[in-house]
Amino acid sequence: MKLPDVPPQLFTISAVVVGFLLVDDATPNEQNALGNWLMLVAQYLCTNAAYGQLLQSNSQTPGSISENNQNMSDDETLKMLMKMVKALNQEIEQIKKSI
Repeated sequence: MKLPDVPPQLFTISAVVVGFLLVDDATPNEQNALGNWLMLVAQYLCTNAAYGQLLQSNSQTPGSISENNQNMSDDETLKMLMKMVKALNQEIEQIKKSI
Protein backbone atom coordinates (compact mmCIF):
# COMPACT_ATOMS: atom_id res chain seq x y z
CA MET A 1 0.00 0.00 0.00
CA LYS A 2 1.33 3.41 -0.92
CA LEU A 3 0.09 6.49 0.91
CA PRO A 4 -1.07 9.41 -1.20
CA ASP A 5 1.48 12.08 -2.01
CA VAL A 6 -0.17 15.00 -0.18
CA PRO A 7 1.25 17.77 2.01
CA PRO A 8 1.52 16.85 5.73
CA GLN A 9 -0.98 19.55 6.72
CA LEU A 10 -3.64 18.14 4.38
CA PHE A 11 -2.93 14.59 5.57
CA THR A 12 -3.40 15.73 9.20
CA ILE A 13 -6.54 17.76 8.58
CA SER A 14 -8.11 14.80 6.78
CA ALA A 15 -7.90 12.85 10.05
CA VAL A 16 -9.65 15.71 11.87
CA VAL A 17 -12.42 15.76 9.27
CA VAL A 18 -12.92 11.98 9.44
CA GLY A 19 -13.03 12.15 13.26
CA PHE A 20 -15.55 14.97 13.14
CA LEU A 21 -17.78 13.01 10.75
CA LEU A 22 -17.60 9.85 12.89
CA VAL A 23 -18.84 11.54 16.09
CA ASP A 24 -21.85 13.14 14.39
CA ASP A 25 -24.50 10.50 15.20
CA ALA A 26 -22.63 8.33 17.71
CA THR A 27 -23.34 8.15 21.42
CA PRO A 28 -20.44 8.74 23.82
CA ASN A 29 -20.20 4.96 24.41
CA GLU A 30 -20.05 4.29 20.68
CA GLN A 31 -17.46 7.04 20.22
CA ASN A 32 -15.37 5.54 23.01
CA ALA A 33 -15.57 2.04 21.53
CA LEU A 34 -14.70 3.24 18.03
CA GLY A 35 -11.89 5.43 19.34
CA ASN A 36 -10.38 2.55 21.28
CA TRP A 37 -10.66 0.29 18.24
CA LEU A 38 -8.91 2.87 16.05
CA MET A 39 -6.17 3.30 18.66
CA LEU A 40 -5.67 -0.48 18.70
CA VAL A 41 -5.28 -0.46 14.92
CA ALA A 42 -2.83 2.43 15.18
CA GLN A 43 -0.84 0.65 17.91
CA TYR A 44 -0.65 -2.47 15.77
CA LEU A 45 0.67 -0.46 12.82
CA CYS A 46 3.22 1.38 14.97
CA THR A 47 4.39 -1.79 16.72
CA ASN A 48 4.72 -3.70 13.47
CA ALA A 49 6.66 -0.88 11.81
CA ALA A 50 8.95 -0.38 14.81
CA TYR A 51 9.77 -4.07 15.04
CA GLY A 52 10.36 -4.22 11.30
CA GLN A 53 12.79 -1.31 11.61
CA LEU A 54 14.53 -3.06 14.51
CA LEU A 55 14.96 -6.25 12.52
CA GLN A 56 16.20 -4.30 9.53
CA SER A 57 18.73 -2.34 11.58
CA ASN A 58 19.91 -5.47 13.39
CA SER A 59 20.37 -7.37 10.14
CA GLN A 60 22.93 -4.75 9.15
CA THR A 61 25.00 -5.28 12.30
CA PRO A 62 26.74 -8.35 13.75
CA GLY A 63 24.75 -10.38 16.29
CA SER A 64 21.36 -9.70 14.75
CA ILE A 65 18.11 -10.80 16.38
CA SER A 66 17.67 -13.61 13.86
CA GLU A 67 21.12 -14.94 14.75
CA ASN A 68 20.31 -14.69 18.45
CA ASN A 69 17.01 -16.56 17.94
CA GLN A 70 18.83 -19.37 16.13
CA ASN A 71 21.10 -19.72 19.18
CA MET A 72 18.14 -20.01 21.59
CA SER A 73 17.14 -23.52 22.53
CA ASP A 74 13.54 -24.61 22.18
CA ASP A 75 13.29 -24.66 25.97
CA GLU A 76 14.48 -21.04 26.22
CA THR A 77 12.06 -19.98 23.51
CA LEU A 78 9.20 -21.75 25.27
CA LYS A 79 10.06 -20.07 28.60
CA MET A 80 10.15 -16.66 26.91
CA LEU A 81 6.78 -17.26 25.24
CA MET A 82 5.24 -18.46 28.52
CA LYS A 83 6.40 -15.24 30.23
CA MET A 84 4.79 -13.25 27.44
CA VAL A 85 1.51 -15.15 27.79
CA LYS A 86 1.54 -14.60 31.56
CA ALA A 87 2.14 -10.88 31.11
CA LEU A 88 -0.69 -10.66 28.56
CA ASN A 89 -3.07 -12.54 30.88
CA GLN A 90 -2.22 -10.17 33.72
CA GLU A 91 -2.91 -7.20 31.46
CA ILE A 92 -6.26 -8.70 30.39
CA GLU A 93 -7.25 -9.25 34.02
CA GLN A 94 -6.34 -5.65 34.88
CA ILE A 95 -8.48 -4.39 32.01
CA LYS A 96 -11.40 -6.60 33.12
CA LYS A 97 -11.17 -5.16 36.64
CA SER A 98 -11.24 -1.59 35.34
CA ILE A 99 -14.40 -2.17 33.28
